[in-house]
Amino acid sequence: MIERFEMHPGSSARHVIGVMSGKGGVGKSSVTALTAVALARRGYRVGVLDADVTGPSMPRMFGVTGADVPPVGREGRPADEILPAVTRRLGIKVVSINLLLDDESAPVIWRGPLLMGMIRRFWIASNWGDLDYIVIDLPPGTSDIPLSVMQSVPLDGLIVVTSPQRVAAMVVAKAVNMARMLERPVIGLVENMSYVQCPDCGRKMEVFGPSTGEAQAAELGVSYIGDMPIDPRLSELADAGRVEDYDHPMLDALAEAVERATVQAQ
Repeated sequence: MIERFEMHPGSSARHVIGVMSGKGGVGKSSVTALTAVALARRGYRVGVLDADVTGPSMPRMFGVTGADVPPVGREGRPADEILPAVTRRLGIKVVSINLLLDDESAPVIWRGPLLMGMIRRFWIASNWGDLDYIVIDLPPGTSDIPLSVMQSVPLDGLIVVTSPQRVAAMVVAKAVNMARMLERPVIGLVENMSYVQCPDCGRKMEVFGPSTGEAQAAELGVSYIGDMPIDPRLSELADAGRVEDYDHPMLDALAEAVERATVQAQ
């Protein structure tokens, strides 16, 4: 029997959005972070759940550490409660295993059952307070953790991230088909690393070949949200823990796609 995870009694979230990809290395975590930033800029209360347990990156991108997590076991709080770190600029709440480790570079060498147990704990023990959106950064592929989240967490929709290469198109189809098999709606497709824009002349150079994102979305029968460039500025800000400072028209496209799938669908 499939277990449905219940949220912490002190938490509520109007909507839960997952971000997934068929394969690693396509910028799924960047799209997760930017989706959260885009929604927070529109005045929504937003949390980010870093479910990519073996490759967590949300704390580094948002510039939060374990020192930003309020201590537990005080003021009547249970010792096993997880409290999010809160970003300084937009107040985005972040839960990640890297906030619980003494050394962020320590590897998480766990088998599937332990990983899924950690995801369960994240969901039932995290005290988010009241949120409008939780955005979940899923690990790449269609293995244990994405399956567990899709079966046990009340997802309102999924954003799927791909890149221009046809090999990415092949595996992203697996992710979309998995979502359909589990009856989880796909909000749309984002093509990341679509091009590099010359800072001097403005010319777009398709370093991974011509864009295939719109064609991929049409083949899969899902909406096309848009394309993201390879942008050194995004890398610079994410490495510095300042992803909230990044701006690009795709942020509006991400927020609008999520709103259409949630707020306007109510």
